[in-house]
Amino acid sequence: MISLLFVTLTLATGALSCGVPAYEPVLARVVGGEDARPYSWPWQVSLQYSSSSGWYHTCGGTLIAANWVMTAAHCISSSRTYRVVLGKYNLKATEPGSLAVSPQRIIVHEGWNPSRVANGNDIALIKLSESVAQSSQIQPACLPPANRLLASGVVCYVTGWGRLQTNGALPDKLQQGPLVIVDYATCSQPSWWGSTVKTTMVCAGGDGVISSCNGDSGGPLNCKAANGSWEVHGVVSFGSALGCNYYRKPSVFTRVSAFNDWIAKVMANY
Repeated sequence: MISLLFVTLTLATGALSCGVPAYEPVLARVVGGEDARPYSWPWQVSLQYSSSSGWYHTCGGTLIAANWVMTAAHCISSSRTYRVVLGKYNLKATEPGSLAVSPQRIIVHEGWNPSRVANGNDIALIKLSESVAQSSQIQPACLPPANRLLASGVVCYVTGWGRLQTNGALPDKLQQGPLVIVDYATCSQPSWWGSTVKTTMVCAGGDGVISSCNGDSGGPLNCKAANGSWEVHGVVSFGSALGCNYYRKPSVFTRVSAFNDWIAKVMANY
């Protein structure tokens, strides 16, 4: 599909449950990704920016509480006006139950440096101007326990409205694609990402077939937990400048479990 750029607790509180969609994803292993089942990833959001001709999708994001969304720091520009669209499947269709909410505040990780993407800390939180009600289309994601690492070979799913291939078209319908986790020892080898990848990141893919791509940035890496719920272990961060789906250049995600304390602190202080 899914083709990252990139330059791309249950913290849900109260009565909200997390990670259990009303419409369970249909997980076929389609080369290059596929249309997702409508509303089967109900924590997926579209981050959109305003222009003179309307609103445009720029990045993905994850609803993690009734009024908080997680995305990538590189998705945020101080010169743009944003809105968060929730409960969507087809970005070009009118879908009852979807919502567009303006941010009240956007907090970018203080360690993020847009000139040094490989330093990491590519994470941001958006506090919404209003809390959103849980529905079959809108539900928060579960986040993994602090410092949880995924084993090599685990299959997770990347979702988003990113380009279907390098320089390809942007889809209207939400896409999903399976990605196999690559452990840090492998991903940091010189023939892979080398020192570019850090322990606060997750590598997934690198088979030359499926990856994230432009427009997927900020979106979730969804992995099924032992209890059957879905946890978001990664935030789409960057990929190869040579193109999407590049061999031994897996998609690189901000590892959410390295930032649990930061997420909790931001949510408590704002």
